[in-house]
Amino acid sequence: QVQLVESGGGLVQPGGSLRLSCAASGKTSDYNAIGWFRQAPGKEREGVSCISSTTNSDGRTYYRDSVKGRFTISRDNAENTVYLQMNSLKPEDTAVYYCAAEHGSFCRTYSGSNYYLSVYDYGSWGQGAQVTVSS
Repeated sequence: QVQLVESGGGLVQPGGSLRLSCAASGKTSDYNAIGWFRQAPGKEREGVSCISSTTNSDGRTYYRDSVKGRFTISRDNAENTVYLQMNSLKPEDTAVYYCAAEHGSFCRTYSGSNYYLSVYDYGSWGQGAQVTVSS
């Protein structure tokens, strides 16, 4: 099983930037798609971004509409780490951010009114990192 540890959260002013890191350990960590989710107080957990494995898949990425053009996901297999670079942060980005390992290698999405990630596709979760965007 993959173990995940997030770091890099904090307090930032609107318009600022943060980079979250997700350090993965475990035998098959580079074979798993990795996703970032967030959960604000009183709200459901929502998928933010994911990246497929670059070892045995195509490394494709996905972003929810509200973060497109502001967030960038990447992975460094040598370091077993996935990053989420967050720029132009807004107060509505405030949440606890979790990284999670997908059951497979491919970043799966589903379509409803918009494409989304499902928490049910992810089996290993980190402890979460608080991101607060406030002046």
